[in-house]
Amino acid sequence: MAASAKDLQLHELKDTVSQLKMMISEQTELIRSLREVIATKSETEQVFREQNRLLQEQIDYLTKKLFAPSSEKRSAEIPGQLHLFDEAETEQDLSKTDSGQETAVSAHTRKKKASSKETFKGFKFNKIVIPLSPEEQICPVCGTQMTLIGEEYARRELVFIPARCEINEYYTQSYRCPSCKEGFGDTETPVIVKSKAPSALVGKGPASPSCAAWTMHQKYANGMPLYRQEKDWAQYGAAISRTTLANWIIYCSQHYFQPVYDYFHRELLKRRFAMADETRVQVLDEPDRKAETQSFMWLFRSGEAGQPTIILYDYTPTRNGDHAAKFLEGFQGYLETDGYQGYNKIPGIKRCSCWAHIRRYFIDAVPKGKQFDYSQPAVQGVQYCDRLFRIEDDINKRYPGNYEKRKQLRLEKEKPVLEAFWSWLDSLHPVRNSRMYKAVNYVQNRRETAETYLEDGRCSFTNNASENAIRPFTVGRNYAVSRIMFCSAA
Repeated sequence: MAASAKDLQLHELKDTVSQLKMMISEQTELIRSLREVIATKSETEQVFREQNRLLQEQIDYLTKKLFAPSSEKRSAEIPGQLHLFDEAETEQDLSKTDSGQETAVSAHTRKKKASSKETFKGFKFNKIVIPLSPEEQICPVCGTQMTLIGEEYARRELVFIPARCEINEYYTQSYRCPSCKEGFGDTETPVIVKSKAPSALVGKGPASPSCAAWTMHQKYANGMPLYRQEKDWAQYGAAISRTTLANWIIYCSQHYFQPVYDYFHRELLKRRFAMADETRVQVLDEPDRKAETQSFMWLFRSGEAGQPTIILYDYTPTRNGDHAAKFLEGFQGYLETDGYQGYNKIPGIKRCSCWAHIRRYFIDAVPKGKQFDYSQPAVQGVQYCDRLFRIEDDINKRYPGNYEKRKQLRLEKEKPVLEAFWSWLDSLHPVRNSRMYKAVNYVQNRRETAETYLEDGRCSFTNNASENAIRPFTVGRNYAVSRIMFCSAA
């Protein structure tokens, strides 16, 4: 019996051990499962955190674009901050020539403030003398008539004389020969000669060259849309509709400006250096297109190579690179542009990338409040670009128009900075989809074209000249634009 009790107890213990082992196994499996859940949640949390960081970066970027100053100039740096470049190297310029001799650097001089007469140079000056009244010319002490002894300058004012409109009516005159009338000439019929009136500028309309020129100046130089010009003319008492104003622009563009435009287009294609840019524009009431569809205005201009400047605009419904290829068909040379890949469709050219755009990508990648944190890769990228800009500016100031010297100094001074820049760029591994990732990717894709400017001193370092030329159009673009205004461009 005792043995049976022990066997039973042993059997129960074995069952208990088996149950405990099963529980341990279940608990182990539960722990493993929970660990997997925790790991998954941690990964998900990390993804969410990264997404949140990227979204916050995008919010900061858009906020900066909306509310921060648009200038890309950096404010004064914080004293004591370390720089990517050594201070001596940063401040170094081209004060030492190739021979090692030092050249004198002129001290900073403040520009002399223009005088009032220099400010209004070219204006008509009217001298207005303010005399004493006859009563005031009597001596208040003895009553004797006083005599003029001199005059002195008191002040100057600018007077605005509003424009005024006039109507010129042309009459032709007819002349008849009195001798032929009396039968003394060789003909029996009277000889009558009539003067010729000057041809109308636009069809049979009342437009004069001054009116058409003023309308186009207001529209394209001052950005005033035609509906506002219509009201402006009404204030002068002239009921001229916006349709009539548009017809003036179209007619003059087609009959007077198009031949000039075509001539300069041919001249541009003969140049060795050119620049291009494009900007969006919304065109209303265009056939078969929605009003919100984006069209494009292209700008093509000659390079900064010491020749007379040519600037041409070309309107197209889309941004397709085929438009640029068609416009520049026959051009063989260097083309300075932004990073738009559509320009790659132009055959026979050497593209030059704009370093202002490269710098802009790094500026956009600088985290909020980290503008002077030189441990930030984006700030380091800006510093590399600033270094190149300082050298380029120094070369242009010291050797304006000397393109061989510019090429030589670019290779000596800027090439080493570029090599260090590419080495630094290759070492970066930014987070995917971050602004720094986009900056690095943008620059790496343009690595070859970013150094094309080193081949010839006449190549531009940036495309700023094109952007400055297209900026007046972008200002006028902010107003409502009618399709009829672009007929001349087509």
